[in-house]
Amino acid sequence: MKQFSETLTVKSTGPGLYAFTDAVKSWLSRQSVDEGVLTLFIAHTSASLTIQENYDPDVCRDLEDFFNTLVKRDPSLYRHSTEGPDDMPAHIKSALTNTSLSIPVKGGALLLGTWQGIYLFEHRDQGHTRKIHLTFQGT
Repeated sequence: MKQFSETLTVKSTGPGLYAFTDAVKSWLSRQSVDEGVLTLFIAHTSASLTIQENYDPDVCRDLEDFFNTLVKRDPSLYRHSTEGPDDMPAHIKSALTNTSLSIPVKGGALLLGTWQGIYLFEHRDQGHTRKIHLTFQGT
């Protein structure tokens, strides 16, 4: 059994989905692995991770629009406002999505579908540098 880990950083410039599949594939290719599971974990409470279609950019824009409709940015709805009016809505969006992902690996490659990509889903107005921890376990 092998285990490898790394922390990637993904920079955002504001709300939206940021693909980082290539960075994950690049790291995995340097680990000399065959089969196992790759776990990704984001160490933040106002951003999240998702696996989503990576062909048509309208999918990402529609997801962002949907979450903005679902989670209102009305300060009268929330008690928490320490970091500004976008903070509590960002926490709710993060709670509704994923803070970790597990992706099978076979033949040293991620077993993603043809049109699947790995995304950071930034929920805050300002850009951030987000830390994503990768851990591979397998052979």
